[in-house]
Amino acid sequence: MEVILSKVAKHFGREVVFRGVDLTLQAGSRTAILGPNGSGKSTLLQVIGGAMIPTEGSIQHQHQGRILPQEEVYRHVAIAAPYLGLYEDLSLREVIGFHARFKPLLPGITPEDVARIAYLEGAKEKQVVHFSSGMKQRLKLALAILSDTPLLLLDEPTSNLDAQAISWYRSLVREHVGQRTLVVASNHLAQEHELCDTTIEVGRFKS
Repeated sequence: MEVILSKVAKHFGREVVFRGVDLTLQAGSRTAILGPNGSGKSTLLQVIGGAMIPTEGSIQHQHQGRILPQEEVYRHVAIAAPYLGLYEDLSLREVIGFHARFKPLLPGITPEDVARIAYLEGAKEKQVVHFSSGMKQRLKLALAILSDTPLLLLDEPTSNLDAQAISWYRSLVREHVGQRTLVVASNHLAQEHELCDTTIEVGRFKS
């Protein structure tokens, strides 16, 4: 998927999060949005994914030669972020099944594979509310990375992960990103965005 932002700005009341964003994410590109906490990188990521409407400017999503209407964009985007919740009253099996109804999994990947790949196969009937923070983060990452969407967004993907799980994440994204357009928001942690070949400092859009 190609994403084109033209003179995009986002305000919350009088607070200007960013302005003047002119950015083209080519199909298949791998981009890291860098900045400290509170810098606006998560907001920019949500604008790129179509989950948040810019205050000014325009954003265009193009896939397979077609410009997507705003209301269709979400079907083509998978995102993992610390601030996005899970349906915690459901079991793991139910959460994966529910997710797969709206975002198809990559070819050859089954719901059982998602649990196995996330090292959660022993917790399929367990309610997600009882998962540790690390288990929840592995589930979020597995659901996003193993979804068959042309745009993959990862916000601070190593949050709540220990060293072993960080190594797991790096292998997972390396193996399954394929030709998708990848955008990673990070606090300058190389382990989160090592596959990205372009970096953008969100602070440059503050002035």
